[in-house]
Order: sequence, then structure tokens, then C-alpha cells
Amino acid sequence: MAGGGFSRDRLTRLHPALAAHVAAGDMPGLVALVSRCGETWVEAVGTQSFGGVPMRRDTIFRISSMTKPVIATATLMLVEECKLRLDDPVDAFLPELASRQVLKSLESAVDDTVPAKRPITTRDLLTFTFGMGAVMVWPARHPIQKAAADLGLAPGPFQLDITADEFMKRLGTLPLVYQPGERWLYHTGSDVLGVLIARASGQSLEAFLQERLFAPLGMRDTGFHVPAAKLDRLASAYLMDPQKKALAFFDDAANSRWSKPPPFAAGGSGLVSTVDDFHAFYRMLMNDGVHGRERILARPTVALMTSDQLTESQKQGAELFFGHGASWGMGGAVVTRRTDIFATPGRFGWDGGYGTSAHLDPAEDMIGILMTQRMMDAPVPPRVFRDFWTSAYQAFDD
Repeated sequence: MAGGGFSRDRLTRLHPALAAHVAAGDMPGLVALVSRCGETWVEAVGTQSFGGVPMRRDTIFRISSMTKPVIATATLMLVEECKLRLDDPVDAFLPELASRQVLKSLESAVDDTVPAKRPITTRDLLTFTFGMGAVMVWPARHPIQKAAADLGLAPGPFQLDITADEFMKRLGTLPLVYQPGERWLYHTGSDVLGVLIARASGQSLEAFLQERLFAPLGMRDTGFHVPAAKLDRLASAYLMDPQKKALAFFDDAANSRWSKPPPFAAGGSGLVSTVDDFHAFYRMLMNDGVHGRERILARPTVALMTSDQLTESQKQGAELFFGHGASWGMGGAVVTRRTDIFATPGRFGWDGGYGTSAHLDPAEDMIGILMTQRMMDAPVPPRVFRDFWTSAYQAFDD
């Protein structure tokens, strides 16, 4: 036994499974963490960039959509304080989203609309059912997709280069794609929640997260940018150049866009972090909201956040994300039935498009975190993700 329910012999399979992807040139390196029943195992493989310094346990990665459960947690903290209410309209804090118009159909012109049947609520934003988000059709062919792209609001790999107020102003000029509460649409809800947190708390989003989450949890390397003194630990990020069929820089750590505070702290994708920082965050959720002697969230709140919040009709069209064995809680996906070795019902978490994955499994007292610097090429998770999770779960010794 390695301790904590892992078999040492079987856990050693994790390193070669991950190292094979680095050796094949799929990415310069990666860091992986698995934790179960008090035992934590970390693998640092390869380098922080091609030809660069060795990967470290405390290497900093852009975690992209792994930002989403952090933002959901912060929102629910304000719900617990009654500064926000799940089913109250958000109009008072987000007047840009008041009195919405809604497309008659997805194919409609952006001015072919009907009035919204009800206001948008905090719950709608948390569950991604407020009516706006990524329309998963490629190439883009619907008028609403073109209108969002023209405003610079189409969900994609690049961070917004506008202020939060400008983001909301532009968003407010677009109709909703669906009626509030009608259908799940990916991503945009978290960006809006980031603005809502700032306006409801009276602090910047980064200041609120730092004071209420990162400092209490000891997440010293998590934020929306990397200070100069830590840039030597930032991994470079790569994407596949389809013309050259080779990896190219998406963000070179030597000249990173994350080296200075962004104009917009994106609640959907903006954070950087390390495996140990994110482990502290997920361990708090696994402990029913408690970190050490401090309670961050109430136990019922964690239960709400990590449970299935969608009806079957709301998930219509989201099969690409959920398949037939998962759904959405608040800020992350929830496994609803076992369809794989690592698909335990109740497992909660999400992946990041810049090449990261993190999930917690209460039934197994298991947390897994994988951070790479290879941008995902498709909505389907890459093989390195599957090999990581398979290797982690096959190592259980009970």
C-alpha cells in the first residue's frame, strides 16, 4: 500500500502513462496530483516550455475554465450572506440585463425577438441557463453568433481586452438566445457572475477572491495575473498550428499576457494556479466547506453547488458536453451515472481549455488535478486527460 487507499505498484503506472505524451511531443510537460484518504501523490514531468527549465510541482498554469467553480463558490458566499438571492432578479446589480428581448428561434435575425417571460436570476447565471452562451455550431452560421463575434464577445481562447463595464454594455445590446431558465448554454454565465460578485460586494473581483478565498485557503499562487517575482514559474502555453501541423506559442511565458493585471478579470477563464493551490480549494469543498478551523461555505451550500441542477429539457443540445452520464451543478459538471472507470456518480469538476482538468469524487474521497500547457484542440477531452484519470482510478487498492 502507498497509503490512503492507493496501491503503490499500481500508482507507479501513472508516471509512464503521462510521460508518454510528453515524450511524443504532445506538450513540453505537465504536473499531476492525485489525493485520496489523506495521501497525496504528485508527478512533475518534462519542462515548462520546449527547451526550457524542468517542470516543478509549483509551476503556475493558466487554468482557463477551471476558474468556473471558484466563481460559483464566491457567488454562493454572497448568497449565504443574503447580499444575493438565488431566485431574485439580478437587475439591481446588472441593469444591462434588465428587460431582455429573446430570439424567436436560434435561426432568427437578432432583431426578430419577443420579450423575456421573466427576469434573469442569480440561479440562472450559476446554472448557465440565463439565456446566453456559446452556441456550439462550427463554422458559425447563426446571426446571433456573428453578432456576438462582431462585438468581441464570442466565447473563445482569447481573454477579453475590455473592462467589465464595457463587457456588460456590449452584452446588453444582444438578445437572449433562449428564455431565462429554458436551456443550458456554456461559459458566459461565469463571466457575468464575476461582474455580479464585484458589484454586489463593492470590491474588485480579484480583491474579493483574494480576501475571501485565496488567503484563507493558502492559495498563494492563484490570481488573474502572475507577479514579476513568480514569472520564472509560469509555464508557456501552446496550441496546434493547423497549417504547420506543429505546436506554436499561444502565450510565451517570457512575454506573457498574464504578466500584468488584465482589463477584465474573466470569471469564466481568467485565473492562473498551481496543483497544490487548487487542491486546497477542492479539499475545502470535499470537507463540506471547511478548511482547517475556518468554514468557507456551509455544508448544504456545497451540496447544492455539487449536485445536478438541470432538467432533461434544459440539457437539450448540450450532449457534446455531458453525453448521457453527466449534468451541471453550479460551476462544474456532475456525473449522474457510471459510464467509465473514473465516472463515479456525484463526481464534480471541470476541465480548462488551455489543457487542465480537476475533479473531486466524494464517494471515493478522491481529488485529481492535471495541468498541461497544451490547448485543447476539440471539445472532446484529449487522450492525456483520459490516461490520467484512468491511471488514477485503477490505482485504488480497495
